[in-house]
Amino acid sequence: MAKLLYITAHPNDHSQSFSMAAGQAFIDSYKEQNPNDEIVHIDLYKEGIPHIDNDVFSGWGKLQSGKGFDELSNDEKSKVSRLGELSDQFVGGDKYVFVTPMWNFSFPPVLKAYIDSVAVAGKTFKYTDKGSVGLLTDKKALHIQARGGIYSEGPAAELEMGHRYLNAILVHFFGIPALEGLFIEGQAAMPDKAQEIKDKGIARAKDLAKTF
Repeated sequence: MAKLLYITAHPNDHSQSFSMAAGQAFIDSYKEQNPNDEIVHIDLYKEGIPHIDNDVFSGWGKLQSGKGFDELSNDEKSKVSRLGELSDQFVGGDKYVFVTPMWNFSFPPVLKAYIDSVAVAGKTFKYTDKGSVGLLTDKKALHIQARGGIYSEGPAAELEMGHRYLNAILVHFFGIPALEGLFIEGQAAMPDKAQEIKDKGIARAKDLAKTF
């Protein structure tokens, strides 16, 4: 039995969002193919994702200097422990499905805060004398993203930074062998074809789930 973390970074649900609709189709199909697997939905808009701030740095510094957890302030305890929970949960997953919209060529900032919370030395990567080495070499990852324009090819492709960032972090830093991508794009540029684009994205999501 595998554990799949379904990580959504969208304020809207599947009835309003093209990416969330494809994500829901993927999960429904995946459940049919893998009835014994555990699926954990991490809705980043509903989870408490601490930003790495002065409290976090102060708390980490105290712990590294040998102080006990009880010596941290209440804010330090709350944020440091929550970051630990998030990173442990992430490492405990076998497969990851990220669902995001494209916002300003990237993704919502809540996902960056989440990535910061799980990028932890000794958990997702380690330092060596030859540089950092990823520790998640036995995991799988998929990114489902809706884009109003066309960014998978043509002149706008170089502007796309969300999927490229996730690929850099997950593959080149955390060591996951590959990041698959399912992109639903062009619906804003071609509103007359929006429903067709959405339907094709949902169909591709269902197909992907059969082999993920």
